[in-house]
Amino acid sequence: MDTDQIISLMDQNSIALVISAVALIVAVGTLVYSSSARRNQAYLDAQLKQRTETLWRDMDELRINQFNGTPPPLLGAAGGAPESAQFSAEKAAYDIIWPQLWLLHDRLDMFLRTVESGEPAGELRLEARNAALEARNALNRHRPYCHEEVDTLVTRVIDTEIKAHLAACQYMDLLKDTATSDTTHDRNIQREKFHLLYDGEARELMNQVVSIIRRRTLRTS
Repeated sequence: MDTDQIISLMDQNSIALVISAVALIVAVGTLVYSSSARRNQAYLDAQLKQRTETLWRDMDELRINQFNGTPPPLLGAAGGAPESAQFSAEKAAYDIIWPQLWLLHDRLDMFLRTVESGEPAGELRLEARNAALEARNALNRHRPYCHEEVDTLVTRVIDTEIKAHLAACQYMDLLKDTATSDTTHDRNIQREKFHLLYDGEARELMNQVVSIIRRRTLRTS
């Protein structure tokens, strides 16, 4: 074997080693990023779940107080308590709207996670769509009894989660296409879009809905 062949072989081995090293670094980086993203997502989910459970507990306590004849105060814009009929109508509206809104949020979460994992999601797709329709109908029926801020926030939640649903549906449709650089890029855009809409904007809006309903209907410490 002459010198040129030896040098050529060494160059090829060096290139292979460099490529392997780069691939290993990328794989480790991806693993670290994915682990960090999962921990952050778990924290956000736990935070929202805790706020939601607190809201349900307080609403149960409010029902008990009403049953026992204890009149609950409503914190209005001026800090005073409005008429009992107004409070009852507003609270009754939230008792119907909030469960539908949470059902939408929960069903959409299941749909998005299933889509991203590559599993069949046809039934969950329909359930999320129906949940959005029910939430919209519940809000429309009881809008006259809602505080303006609650109306605005709930509308934004529903609109945002519908957009996330549509982005996930587009992502599913793109998965059916032949894999090319263009379709892969488009899929990544749609996946990033429904992540940002659901895990970012919609989650923050849900927290705001919880806060305003608590202020409007529950006792303060």
